[in-house]
Amino acid sequence: MTDVASHSPSSARQRGLELARFGLLVNALLVLVKVSAGVLGNSYALVADGVESTLDIFSSLIVVRGLTIAGRTADERYHFGYAKAESVASAAVAVMLIVAAVGISIQAVREILTPHHVPAPFTLVVLVGVIAAKELLFRKVLHAGQEIGSLAVKADAWHHRSDAITSAAAFIGISIALIGGERYAAADDWAALLASGLIAWNGWRLLRPALDDLMDRAPDDDVIEAVRSSAARVSDVRHVEKALVRRAGVGYFITLHIEADGDMPLRDAHELGHIVKDRVMTEVPSALDVIVHMEPFETAES
Repeated sequence: MTDVASHSPSSARQRGLELARFGLLVNALLVLVKVSAGVLGNSYALVADGVESTLDIFSSLIVVRGLTIAGRTADERYHFGYAKAESVASAAVAVMLIVAAVGISIQAVREILTPHHVPAPFTLVVLVGVIAAKELLFRKVLHAGQEIGSLAVKADAWHHRSDAITSAAAFIGISIALIGGERYAAADDWAALLASGLIAWNGWRLLRPALDDLMDRAPDDDVIEAVRSSAARVSDVRHVEKALVRRAGVGYFITLHIEADGDMPLRDAHELGHIVKDRVMTEVPSALDVIVHMEPFETAES
């Protein structure tokens, strides 16, 4: 999947907002179902799952807020706009996953050390429905996040997947406890502990690209190659010396060093720079802005 999104930044953010709001509604319903079933069914793994879904609500709220701020236009305080707010939102969601994993693991250990009753069988039925709902939501949101090139939307998707993982672990743990009886009553707590490790790993995996964007790390080669190729196809461009690209939310700020005939009049060189910018902005819809620096083309002999 290429990182060169085919959507404009504004349409990409709008779609991301719609998905985040839909996720809010789903998570709010699942929190009520899981926590209630966990308390009534004597399953800490299910209660932990409900807590993780509560964090999903906050993560979706963060994504909504981040995408909303990212859509603001540049002003006197932020000359390059607010697009980085999406990367901040993505990093915040990732940190929330890691914090949730730590909290779940601590409580799981406490529950393992505290004798308790076997979970009720009906909790398995609840978990099957939860796993199906969250996995479908994960696939829908992740596909959209990849399509529009949004880190925040993809982070929100993986938060849904972490919820499905927690539910699957709880299902396995409760099944073992029901089959083994009182002797295996802590199996669902061990399942919650295992799930916390998977959640922490997902959090770290999401945090790294968000930090890369905040540090202005260069995007993948396919993005840079798309920019270079677009500029090189403009008539009178002799060589694309540099293509410096940094990501901001769902878009890119691009700086190009273009070489042209050294005898070209300044006015013509200025006009050529505008043509290059317009071409790149058209062929790379995710481009937020393009700055073109014109230089004389030098042959090997000269």
